[in-house]
Amino acid sequence: MKKIKKLLAASVLFAVSYMNFAFDWPQNEIMSDSFFSYFAQLRGGRISPSLVFSNTEAVKAADNGRILALITEHPEGDLFESTLGNAVIISHEDDMLSVYGNLDDVSELHSKYEVSAGDHLGESSLSGWQEGDSCLEFQVIDLKSKCFINPRVLMPRIGNELEIVLHNVSAVNKAGISYALSSVQTLNAGSYLIYNERQDVAVPYKTSIFINGVTVENIFYDSLYDVGGKLNLKGRDMHSLSSVYPDGKRALLGEVVIPRGHNELTVVASDILGKEYQATYVFEAR
Repeated sequence: MKKIKKLLAASVLFAVSYMNFAFDWPQNEIMSDSFFSYFAQLRGGRISPSLVFSNTEAVKAADNGRILALITEHPEGDLFESTLGNAVIISHEDDMLSVYGNLDDVSELHSKYEVSAGDHLGESSLSGWQEGDSCLEFQVIDLKSKCFINPRVLMPRIGNELEIVLHNVSAVNKAGISYALSSVQTLNAGSYLIYNERQDVAVPYKTSIFINGVTVENIFYDSLYDVGGKLNLKGRDMHSLSSVYPDGKRALLGEVVIPRGHNELTVVASDILGKEYQATYVFEAR
């Protein structure tokens, strides 16, 4: 438990780094367990940088700032339509950007330059390549760190989180062979990707793996980094789409090297409020 508490402390340190910069909600507050899709969920064949709301209603600026760009669904003379539909990008202090996608119309904003927190930006609609109803796609970009930030790190939190379910946890070796950890008794020593069954909406805020009481992997789902034009999660190494979501049914918990001998492997998945879900598997490695 001491090691697990250390991991929680690490996530708190990340939150503290943004404590002097906070956003209001870009729509009316909803319960934490009623978002359409969490940040870093698999959507549209990629790791999504959006927090997707579930209600169709007015969208407002999350903080004071300046309108950096207005994006329209059907740009004149452009062959490539906006995947975010009609969208607004606002720049804020500390090199932060907020992005509001899937809006009905942004024409009324053409005459505006500066906005204040709470200013009306439009109504959510179906202008983007949205999977689902008329939902706001909200993104936060940290230009200093060159990454997308989970907006919920900066927003006030209300209500209970969706339960993180550890189910059908498996270990996949370099040859792509999968082993169900709930039933396996022996494994070959070596490198494995550890997967959980993917949930449709919820994504852990943090995953950790211990082998024989030693931390071997931590992945924080609080930021996404651009590597070669594609978004990656940061653990011990960068994890791309092909390893995070290899087939739409599995979600990465971490990458480990299993040593020879008797092993106790523990996986811990935590939500953004710090509630932990844990499972332990015992096996021999030869």
